Amino acid sequence: MIRNWFRGLARRLALLSLAPLLSWGSFAGTPAIASDHALLVPQAIVAPHIQPTKANGGAACTAPDGTTFAFFHCYTPAQIASAYGLDTVHASQLMGEGQTIVLVDAYGSPTAAADLKHFHDAFFPTLPSPHFDQIFPFGAPNFDNTAVGNGIAGPNLAAGWAFESTLDIEWAYATAPMAHIVLLATPVAESLGVQGFPNLFNAMQLAVNTFPRGTVFSQSFASTEQDFEGAGAVQTALFDQVYQSGIAKGDTFISASGDFGSLGVAKQARESTVLSVPTTWWPCTSPLVTCAGGTQLQFGWTWAPTSTVPFLADGSLNPAYFASTASGASEAVWNESWLPAATGGGSSVIYTAPSWQRAQTSVIGKNARGVPDLSWNAAVNGGVLVWISAFPNANGMGWFPVGGTSAASPQVAGLVALANEARAKAGRGPVGWLNPRLYAIGDAASSTPEFSSATSSNLFRDIVPQTYGVITLHDNQLAGFTVAGVPTLAGWDMTTGFGTPRAPQLIRALSASSP
Repeated sequence: MIRNWFRGLARRLALLSLAPLLSWGSFAGTPAIASDHALLVPQAIVAPHIQPTKANGGAACTAPDGTTFAFFHCYTPAQIASAYGLDTVHASQLMGEGQTIVLVDAYGSPTAAADLKHFHDAFFPTLPSPHFDQIFPFGAPNFDNTAVGNGIAGPNLAAGWAFESTLDIEWAYATAPMAHIVLLATPVAESLGVQGFPNLFNAMQLAVNTFPRGTVFSQSFASTEQDFEGAGAVQTALFDQVYQSGIAKGDTFISASGDFGSLGVAKQARESTVLSVPTTWWPCTSPLVTCAGGTQLQFGWTWAPTSTVPFLADGSLNPAYFASTASGASEAVWNESWLPAATGGGSSVIYTAPSWQRAQTSVIGKNARGVPDLSWNAAVNGGVLVWISAFPNANGMGWFPVGGTSAASPQVAGLVALANEARAKAGRGPVGWLNPRLYAIGDAASSTPEFSSATSSNLFRDIVPQTYGVITLHDNQLAGFTVAGVPTLAGWDMTTGFGTPRAPQLIRALSASSP
């Protein structure tokens, strides 16, 4: 499986034409694919399946069926619930009943319903079967659950999106298991401004028109703002009309901040190129969208590297880099140099600063929208467990730890659904446009980097620089590149926003928020 994982990640990077990334370890020699248009990419990253041995430190992760993984830690829904306080929320009978969460993805998955049922049976066997629908507004692809082709279109690309879709539905469900989970799938993801974005946004407009007031949308796709070239403000304004129509009826939109740190790509002439300046990813930068950044949650273990080098000379993973202890609880900005991958974040080149971000002006440093707004665990080493049976010849079949900021987005969407349920019980309407509420309560709240806090005003776990062994995680600069990252600071910053939610406190504050 490690060979399949390296090939899958290399394909994902090749889609972005990030040739320099392919010089790392076992990625060397994999050709980058030139593109005559910018590319929409899924944001799920799957950990390699390496069998534990005494030499590599034994099992770091054990799946429900007994499958074990060396090096890479993983989380069940119960562990994530305990880390963020969702267990307390669920115990108070807030589980998403009466709420709708729409996951927006290209292609969807041919095994979505069966995989979600398997996930339910493993982790939520005492609850009713999931209320789930997969919808194809423009027709379902017929790929016969087999990946073939060159990776930039058709069933081979659909295999990658199937992993994305499966992550989204399973972990939105894990957060709000009584909600109606909808996978909204569209054809053709590989072009920007021609088929990919218009399909996704036409589908979202149909969903806005179809599903109840207060529907929460999670989007785990992204493209750099520079991909819109000189017409960025005009083109994004057209797509923003969909968000405006949803917000007008009380809907909420969440998006992932991206997995390439401050690095970006853009179309120049007929090929994509790596940008030399820090970059942010759209639609996360839209003020109408709440942007979810990424952290690395270390819950029940602590990273303890004695080497900064991820790979040995033969291309295998270096046990000294992945060393850890079997205790502790902490959370850091997500920046995994072995991939390399890191949380997106920075200032927009399209949107000016919204009025509700006035208190963040000194951190942003210019009249621009800053992202992300808040964060959630997105690490691969410390990924969430996903069961998948789609496209087994490309993805394998079974349990895998999965990360990326697209793990953050559906869980934040689930959190909002729980807040909407609490508001409904209190006789209030849904949260709707989250950002003005989030900044009003976030600016007034306290926060602390302490892992646990029961203080009612302590809505977020503040993410500050953390040192583990010989490595300090303190920004989102992508390893191996010279493009400067954004620093992780005390308080709000442009790598983790306000930090990660303490679910009971944030839901309580959102429930009480007026109107």
